[in-house]
Amino acid sequence: MNFQEKGTLLFHRIRNGLLKARLSNLARQVAQDRLTYLPPEKLIRIETYARLATADDVPGNLLEFGVALGGSAIILAAQAARRKRLFFGFDVFAMIPPPTSEKDDDKSRERYRIIASGQSEGIGGDTYYGYRDNLIDDVRRSFAKYGLPIDGKSRFLCKGLFEETFPKYDGMVAFAHIDCDWYAPVSYCLNHISRRLSAGGVIVLDDYHDYGGARTATDEFVKQNPEFELIAGPNVILRKRR
Repeated sequence: MNFQEKGTLLFHRIRNGLLKARLSNLARQVAQDRLTYLPPEKLIRIETYARLATADDVPGNLLEFGVALGGSAIILAAQAARRKRLFFGFDVFAMIPPPTSEKDDDKSRERYRIIASGQSEGIGGDTYYGYRDNLIDDVRRSFAKYGLPIDGKSRFLCKGLFEETFPKYDGMVAFAHIDCDWYAPVSYCLNHISRRLSAGGVIVLDDYHDYGGARTATDEFVKQNPEFELIAGPNVILRKRR
């Protein structure tokens, strides 16, 4: 490793350390327990905007679409509990469905090919979450460990495709985190969550900069819905104007 490479590595280590220092103790512990793939800069924005979106004058619950191991879901459930809101986590809790739209890019298809082939790696040498036989039970145990049991009263995990499970939800939404990679599910979530999102409410999109389909779905939605403000960043924020 040459001098320039060492300097770059040191810079990133210092930057990462400074970002981690801005996280809540809960978010740091979730990351330490290998329950989230999200880097500190994304977790910071989730925590910040979840607080803003659960102000007293923004009615609604906190939702996540794409729970995976449950790390960011636990963070949102804790915020929901603090603000006396409900938390709902939506996921198939199994192998992620494939990208099916012509608007998905080659990167998305290659990523799915790796997952489907059984070659995807988990965090820190763990088994990739999509290969686990009882993922939803693992997520339930993680919630319970953090003192946030899935009780069917204030916290819910909804297993199945979004188009099968979300229509059963009849509440308002203050905050939603969309982390489902491909064009079709991102487009579905945006178009259906937005109908229940309160003024001042927030949608966070994890994959805008990662997969072309997620970006296209978001850009299309923003163009068609001028009442939403797009706030750029590592995970894009859509805020519904008051």
